[in-house]
Amino acid sequence: MERLELSQSSGHSDAALEAGEASRYSRLELDRLRKVEQLREQGIDPFPARIERSHSIADAVALFEECESSCGGDEDGAQIRTDAVGVAGRVMARRGMGRMSFLDLRDGSGQIQVQARADVLVDEFELLGMLDIGDFVSISGPVIRTRRGQISVEAHSFGIISKSMRPLPEKWHGLQDAETRVRQRYLDLLSNERVVRNAKSRSKVASAVRRFMEERGFIEVETPILVPVAAGGFAEPFETYHNALGRGLFLRIATELYLKQLIVGGLDKVFEVGKIFRNEGIDADHNPEFTTMESYEAYADYNDVMRMTEDLVAYVAVEVNGTTKVPVPEGEEGDVIDLAPPWPRIDLRQAIIDAAGIDFRACPTRDALAAAMDERGMHVEANSTWQQLLDKVISAAVEPTLVAPTFLVDYPLAMSPLAKKKPGFDDVVERFEAFVLGRELANAFTELNDPVDQRERFEEQERLRAEFDDVEADRLDESFLLAVEHGLPPTGGLGIGIDRLAMLVTGESSIREVTLFPQLRS
Repeated sequence: MERLELSQSSGHSDAALEAGEASRYSRLELDRLRKVEQLREQGIDPFPARIERSHSIADAVALFEECESSCGGDEDGAQIRTDAVGVAGRVMARRGMGRMSFLDLRDGSGQIQVQARADVLVDEFELLGMLDIGDFVSISGPVIRTRRGQISVEAHSFGIISKSMRPLPEKWHGLQDAETRVRQRYLDLLSNERVVRNAKSRSKVASAVRRFMEERGFIEVETPILVPVAAGGFAEPFETYHNALGRGLFLRIATELYLKQLIVGGLDKVFEVGKIFRNEGIDADHNPEFTTMESYEAYADYNDVMRMTEDLVAYVAVEVNGTTKVPVPEGEEGDVIDLAPPWPRIDLRQAIIDAAGIDFRACPTRDALAAAMDERGMHVEANSTWQQLLDKVISAAVEPTLVAPTFLVDYPLAMSPLAKKKPGFDDVVERFEAFVLGRELANAFTELNDPVDQRERFEEQERLRAEFDDVEADRLDESFLLAVEHGLPPTGGLGIGIDRLAMLVTGESSIREVTLFPQLRS
């Protein structure tokens, strides 16, 4: 939207504002624009470059409480007051008329009441007439407790430091429209305390994950986001083009292959917290850009990683909520889920047999598996690969039963081209996925370190891409194979979704509620 330039010399009249901006602004907004002009006419800058602020609101409250605790009341009942503090924030409410007004002032640390009296502010009291809900103001004065017991700043000086041109959502009902909540997240944060809590909790989740990994001797690294080959997972990538290099590139779909190259290079414990990009659908569990933590540990296997995963999740829950028990999302059975280890380990093959009556080892071909699914009334997508069909069986029949934290272990080789075979099996690999509340939380392998076997599996993925036009098949990456040919020690790897982990500890059922700016349809 074109900005309306309002400078001290602009000289916009009310008529000009009415005529020129009526189609762009509502009556309330035009009134706020006039107040900006009036402030400038009085020589007051409604958007000053800097202010004096000595305390956050939380610090100001703490200062008063400390003073009240240490000093107590005077014998004559005189009011306790601190030295003058300078606070600033957004006006969220206003009460009172005449010669006294009360404001609710909020900054990022909390909220406090402001007591504004005409006999104290004198000429500045008239500025209250220019004030609207949503404006930012600076206040200077002592902190007191009013006769009604409310901790407040007694305003001795007052200034408008940023005029809000548009009204905020109605206070008591907040922001209700789901699309507006996400498209204008700043309004959602102002209106909904839950959104603020979720944002802070998500930050705590990422910090706790980093602390846990570092305490275990892992080092955090960064790997490329723009990559020549989008390998390391089953996903369709986003494509881009680099002008200077004159070549096409992809946004990464995983960090796995670069991290394992660092293991080859002698960094025995590495992890990365970063964005992953997958050109996929959008729903309650999926956003095209999401955050993961991937880790790789030399001389470990998937059993070691399983123990680390359950310890990590429990640690994060305690760091964020103070307990391993997390709330169950609204609409689902139960009140809490306990994430305390150990978690049960369930064989994937047996879980599918129990839930769907299908033995994947007895259905080794795509047609055999499709027939078994058809017999049980499961829809078979045309031109789907064997692994895509089995993944659908798992999603439809097994995952919804995994409410308590659970590990599904030992996956078919065809679904896991980067995992090491389980000893004694040619078609099963050492892989697990962690599930809570029917939702995948983590994926991990004993990493394949045989470069010949790895090449053959990549070539099989390329064959499936061509035969089934499978845009999600994994891709052959020669630079990664070259690294593995130099020797990759036995390694255990883990990928865990930060978004899913944040959903779990906050009790949310949608990824939108823990992602400040999720992708949206037009």
